[in-house]
Parts: sequence; C-alpha cells; structure tokens
Amino acid sequence: METKEMLKNIGGRTNGDIYFGVVGPVRTGKSTFIKKFMEVAILPNIENEQDKKRAIDELPQSGSGKTIMTTEPKFVPNNAVNVKVSEDFMVNVRMVDCVGYVFDEAKGFKDEDGIRMIKTPWFEESIPFNEAARIGTSKVINDHSTVGIVVTTDGTVTEIDRTYYLNAEEEVINELNKINKPFIVIINSKMPEGPNAKETKKYLKEKYDVDAMILNVDELDEKGAGEILKSALYEFPVSEINLNLIDWLSILDNNHWLKANINKSVQESLSNVTKLKDVRTITENMMKTEEIRNAEVIDLDVSTGKVEVKIDVDDALYDQVLKEVLGFEIKDRATLLSIVQDYAKTKNEYGNLTSALESANTTGYGFAIPSFKDVHIEKPTLTKQAGRYGIKLKAKASALHLIKVDLETTFEPIIGSKEQSEELLNQILNNYEENQSMIFDMQVFGRKVEDVIKDGINGKITNLPESTKIKLQNIMKTLSNKSKANLIAFVF
Repeated sequence: METKEMLKNIGGRTNGDIYFGVVGPVRTGKSTFIKKFMEVAILPNIENEQDKKRAIDELPQSGSGKTIMTTEPKFVPNNAVNVKVSEDFMVNVRMVDCVGYVFDEAKGFKDEDGIRMIKTPWFEESIPFNEAARIGTSKVINDHSTVGIVVTTDGTVTEIDRTYYLNAEEEVINELNKINKPFIVIINSKMPEGPNAKETKKYLKEKYDVDAMILNVDELDEKGAGEILKSALYEFPVSEINLNLIDWLSILDNNHWLKANINKSVQESLSNVTKLKDVRTITENMMKTEEIRNAEVIDLDVSTGKVEVKIDVDDALYDQVLKEVLGFEIKDRATLLSIVQDYAKTKNEYGNLTSALESANTTGYGFAIPSFKDVHIEKPTLTKQAGRYGIKLKAKASALHLIKVDLETTFEPIIGSKEQSEELLNQILNNYEENQSMIFDMQVFGRKVEDVIKDGINGKITNLPESTKIKLQNIMKTLSNKSKANLIAFVF
C-alpha cells in the first residue's frame, strides 16, 4: 500500500484524526524522527501551500551528543493539517514531540538547583523535568494521540551506552501498555544491520512482546515511513471476525461432534487474537485440528478491523456425517431420491404437527391447525332470521388435539425375607445414585426391568376402552365448536 492508502486506512480507524504521539527516553532521536517523517510522509501530501509552509516552519530542531534538546512538549504542527488521501476522504495529521524520560547519563535536565523545572501545556506552573516526561506521555497518548510511537535506541545514536536507556524504556512501554492504545516501537540505530540493533530487537520481543522496527532515523525515506504506517495500522484492534463455513457444515447442530470440534478449534484460535497483527495466528492454530483441511483469511479490511476466515473440511466427512444422520449409507442416486420423496411426503402430511408436539411437551396441550386443502365446504343453504333472508356456508375440517398425560406404572416383586428385600433395595439404590438408567438393565425373575416397565405403560394406553376414546373425542369436539371456556364435569 502507498503512504496515502495507509493514511486513509488509519484515518478510517480514528475518525479521520491521525495524531502520532512520539514518546520514549531522552536522546534517542525523537525530534529527528518527527522531522524526517513529516518531510517524507506528510509534507508531500499537503495540498494547501500555506499549511505546508506552516508545518515546515514548526518542524522540531535536533542535535547530537548527550545534551537534551526537547525541554517541553511540542505539537508539530501546532494545529493539525489536512491531508487529502483520496477523492472523498481527508485526514487531519499532527505529531506530538514529548519530553523524554530522563536518566543520569543524559545532560540538560539538571541545573545548579537540581532537576530543571519546565513549562507544559497542561499546568500553569512549572514542573520537574522527569515528572513532565511521565505526565506528558500519559496525557499525550490518552488525550492527544490516536497512535503511539516509542523511539528508543541500541546505543549507537549518541555517546550514551544502551544500558542507561533500559529503565526509561521500561517505564514508557509499561505506561503505553496500561493506556491500551495502538503503539509501535522504533529502534534508532546508526547500524541497522549490526549486532547491537538485532540484540535490542530480540530483547524487546522477549521482555515486552513487541515487534520493534530497526531504522536509521537520519536516513528515513518514504519506504521506511510506509513500513512505520503499516506496522501502526496492524496494531489496531480486530473489531469483528466472520467465519465462512461450507454450507452443509454450517447447518449441523452445535452439539454434533464435527461442529463441536470445529467450534472448539475456532474458540481456541481466537482466544488470543486482539490486534490485526494477530490475525495470521488464527489460521495457523486452526490447521492443527484434524478435521480442518484448510483455513485462510479471505478478507481483511484494515480500515474497519473486520476479518473473514474461510474454513474447509475434507470432502469425505460429508459422506460420513450423512451416513450418521440417516443411519445407513447412500450408495446411489436412486436411494437418495427415495429418501427425498419420503421426506417430502412426511413433511407435507405431518409438518403441521411439529408446533403441536412442542406445545404439548411444554404446556401439556397442543393442537395442529388443519391445512386449507383439508377443509370441506358443505352445500350452501338458504336461511331466514327475523324476517330477513340470507345464505349459510358451513365448512368442516379435522383438527388434531394432543394432550400430554403422565402415565404411572409400578413393579412390586415379592423377594422373600426382609433381609433379602433390603439387600436388593440397597443394590438398586446404589445404581440409582450412580446411573438411573442401569436399573432398566437389571434382571428380576428372569426379566429385564425395562421390559416390565414397558409392558406396564403400554397396558395403560391399550386398555383404554373404545367407548371412552369416543367420549373424549366428543368432549373435545363440543368444547371446540361450542366455544365453551370452562369444563365443569363429565361422567363415563
């Protein structure tokens, strides 16, 4: 992506305001970085000549050696400039040069009275230099920045050894982690390919889990600025992750073993994904799941933080799942067509029973409304009422009423002595506590308890007299057609 494109994407995440807060220890090259970054990435994209001239005039000064140059926070430029990044999108850009975190080896933050007092935009009175660095970093990143840039060094930029930077470096990175805004770390080095720079990068990764960039800030060009913008862009949080599953997999119940395995893999893979730079780990972790043949990011919108991941499984799993669902294997198209025909017939004839069954199971009563094709219209007749005439249209349709009835059956085998009965009872109770279904498998007098229970329940239903069934039907018919709200009593 070009610089303008990346500025546009960052602007999309920050509502058009791109404010870079540049922080870090003193004498690392923060002011130099701001000056070079503005020259190669921002100034060429400012169309308004007055804004461009103002921005150039307000660029910070920098110097070499141990003496601190930035003694107060500075906005560069003082007022944000407009940068046109596309035909219909403008962004406001500004950088903030913070007072650096101090350490004893640096010069310029003390005078004869001790630590220097300096002016800041946040307090009317002067405050100590080291306090200005700490408070300024917090305020700049919290209130005046959308992206943080930490500039540190491998010790090759000045005459100061790297070890003197460590405490200040730790303080500023910990502060940024607490604020929880996107930030990147730049290692300023005179020898970017040298061992000091590489060792510093490794140290920062191990200690703070940050992927620092190694740059010679004095030689920063447009390509390097683009890499900085890209790194900053990928530090923004992921806002949404959409999973693209093959159609037959997406309709499986979540408790199906295959869907459950996929869901578990997805949850584990997404658990540590917070930033755009973490997205690549999603597919890496998903591919460790045996059932997943391929996982890839098919869309990553860096301007919104939305990610879409496509998951594929082995084709053979479809046949396996189909066999499990049906209970048998489909060997040819004739078998498949036969199943589809049976399904269509069943759906057409009994589809309206679904809601009735659900209602009966939950409330004890359910009904299936007859379909219109089952409605029969009787022959119209002439009617007379109060000296006026009309016609009478009468329709009939059969409705199904489902009533949930709790059936009870008992099994009371006579065992023998009290001791024998208590022994068997204790055995049954032990099974009851551990696994109630085990009772059904017990043998009593040569018969399984399950068979005895089934016979008892079936007998309750089949022994209901036909005359009683007819009476029940007539009662429901009367209640439905006469619209009676209350049933007082009925006698058989």
